[in-house]
Amino acid sequence: MIGPLLAVTDLEVAYGRVEAVRGVSLEVAKSEFVAVIGSNGAGKSSTMKAVSGVLQPRGGSIRFKGQEVTGQPAHAMVRRGLAMVPEGRRVFADQSVEDNLLLGGYARSQESAARVQRLERAYQLFPRLGERRTQQAGSLSGGEQQMLAIARGLQSEPDLLVIDELSLGLAPKILDMLFPVLVELNEEGLAILLVEQLAGQALAISSRAYVLENGHVIASGPSAELARDARVMEAYLGRRTTASSAA
Repeated sequence: MIGPLLAVTDLEVAYGRVEAVRGVSLEVAKSEFVAVIGSNGAGKSSTMKAVSGVLQPRGGSIRFKGQEVTGQPAHAMVRRGLAMVPEGRRVFADQSVEDNLLLGGYARSQESAARVQRLERAYQLFPRLGERRTQQAGSLSGGEQQMLAIARGLQSEPDLLVIDELSLGLAPKILDMLFPVLVELNEEGLAILLVEQLAGQALAISSRAYVLENGHVIASGPSAELARDARVMEAYLGRRTTASSAA
């Protein structure tokens, strides 16, 4: 593979006449952890849905592993090595925890040993799921469903895991469990593209980040630098720098 793992150039997404994403460009390198932050309605989720094949973009280019994949459906992207953890979890409520996981691995080897290895890794990462493997997914708590959604995405053995709004509706104690798991997975070599409303936490665990506003990228760079940027701190982290407070 030559170049970045994922390269998005001048992406445009629209819902009828309403433009949600206008000219967004971003990249994710192999084994990189990239965050996308911004206010509600900034176009973050629309961008991720287009990247993962859930939405058809109106314009622009999406390249994955050096190949043009613009407009390819989600199941094709999964087979290529890109899996998405959708906003709102969207687990199969009437199926067991283990059946949800098995469905997530449909695109990979169905040999018994391979399936067992993938399942055991999920239960290692999220012991609660192992304790509830025969329980219906719809009866899990919100935090447990998010664990299941992440574990289900990992069953396809992706090269890039796209996670849309990890923290939505979850208690801080659950997030204290989930964020370290993402860091662990990234340290093992998994590339992660995370959309997150908790900008401070997203910048703390990612290496680079993009800031979206009104469908545009208005800032990008190393996460540590963006966390010190006065505009980002005030608009998305909810605090002012000393200079802006004194003005």
